[in-house]
Amino acid sequence: MALDGGSPMFFTDFPDDVQLNILAFLSPAEISAFACTCRRFAALCSPSSPSAVLWLALCERRWGSKTLLPRWSTVPSPRLYKTLDRFEHLIGFWRRIGNDGQGAPPLVFFEWGTSCIIGSCVSPSTSAYSYAVRKIPFLWLGLSPAGETLSYLHPGCRVGSPTDLEVPPSDPDVIPVTISFMGCSHFVVEENCNFCRDMREDDSVDVPGMEAGSPPDRVMHEIYQFFANRTSPAGDMSSRRHRKRKERLGRRWEAEHFVRIANHSPTPARPLQGLWKGICEDMSLGFYLVAYDDVGGITCRRVGNVAESFSGYSYSLTFWTSNTTFLESPFSEEEQEIYNRREHVGSASSAQFSVEKKVISRIMCINSSYDLVLPDLVGSSGDPRNVEGRIWEYEDGTFGFGFLRNNFIVDLKHITQDGYLLDT
Repeated sequence: MALDGGSPMFFTDFPDDVQLNILAFLSPAEISAFACTCRRFAALCSPSSPSAVLWLALCERRWGSKTLLPRWSTVPSPRLYKTLDRFEHLIGFWRRIGNDGQGAPPLVFFEWGTSCIIGSCVSPSTSAYSYAVRKIPFLWLGLSPAGETLSYLHPGCRVGSPTDLEVPPSDPDVIPVTISFMGCSHFVVEENCNFCRDMREDDSVDVPGMEAGSPPDRVMHEIYQFFANRTSPAGDMSSRRHRKRKERLGRRWEAEHFVRIANHSPTPARPLQGLWKGICEDMSLGFYLVAYDDVGGITCRRVGNVAESFSGYSYSLTFWTSNTTFLESPFSEEEQEIYNRREHVGSASSAQFSVEKKVISRIMCINSSYDLVLPDLVGSSGDPRNVEGRIWEYEDGTFGFGFLRNNFIVDLKHITQDGYLLDT
C-alpha cells in the first residue's frame, strides 16, 4: 500500500488502535495464522501471555452490545472468547422434551444477561384477552473467577437471577448442573453431583461436534430408559427402580433434553415463518410455530403444555397448505365477504388490538388439521368448508387465520423483536 506515490505503507505503520480494529474482524484461527507471519505478532496467540487488549477487542466486537464483558472476566483471554462462543449456541428458543408431565412449560428462551446466560420458561399470561407472556428464569450459566463454567438451575422456576454466580446461590432449591450438547440442536441438562468435590473439572458446555460433558452412552441410556418405561409392561416397576436409584445417588433433578426451535423469526422470503402468539377461541393465549417444508408447503402447530412424547411432538397441528401462493389485491367480493363477516377473537375486550388498523395485503388458502387426523369424518361430510380456511396477511407484517366452518379470526403477533421477548 502506498500513499500518493510515496513509500509503501505496511500494516505495522498503522496506529495500534487501528491495528486492533482491523484484527478484531478476524477469527481466532485467522489471528493465529497472522501471528505466524511476523515475530512481532507472535505473542498475540501465545498460550502463556496472550494479548488481553486484542482479545478484549475481539470480544467487544462480537458481544459488547449484548452483555457487560467486565462482569464476565477482568482479564479477557482466548478462554473467555471460547466460552462466550460456546454460550452463544444457546441463544434463542428451545423446546423441552421428555418431561414426565411435571408441569414445566415446554418453551424455553435463552438470552444474554449482564454477566451470564439466562434461560427462562416462557408461558402465556393467565389473564384472558391478553397477549402478555410470562418469562420466568430457571437456568443460569456464568464463569468463576478462575474461568470455570458455573451453571445453576431452579427446578421450580420461581426465583430471579442469582446476584453472584461466583459462589453457589443461597437458595437451597438451586441445583448445580452441567450442560452437554448433542450436535447443534440438542442439549441435555444434568445435575452436577460432583460439584462440591470437583470444582476443577473442564468446562461442561461443549461446542457442537466436540465430545460432550455427558458421554454418549449415558445419554442413549436415558433415551432408551424413557421409551422402556412407556412401552414395557413392567414400565411402572422400572420407573420405581429408577426413582430408588436416583434417591440412592442423592439426585434432586432428572436429566432433561431440549431441542432448538430453528427459524423462529420471519424473513422476507418466508413472511409467515416463526413463533407467533395469538388469542384462541377459548380467550387464552396460545403459541404457534409456523414452518416451511422442503417441498414448498407450510404447517402451523400450536405449542402446548403437554410433553407426552419423547420424540418432541408436544404440539398439535393447527393448519397446513401445500400451495403457498398468495391472492393479491384487489380481492374478489367473495373473499372480502369471507373476511368482513368474521370476528377477531379477543378484539372486543382487548385494548391491544384494533381491527381498523389491520389492512389486508394478501390472502392464502389453507386447510385445517382435521383432514389429516380425521380423514373418515371429512370424507363423509362432503363439505370442503369443514377443512378450508384462509390466512390474511396484514400490512404490518403480522397475520390472522380462520376457517370457513366458523366465524372467527385468530390474529397472531410477533413473540420477539430484535432478540427480545415482547409483552413480558
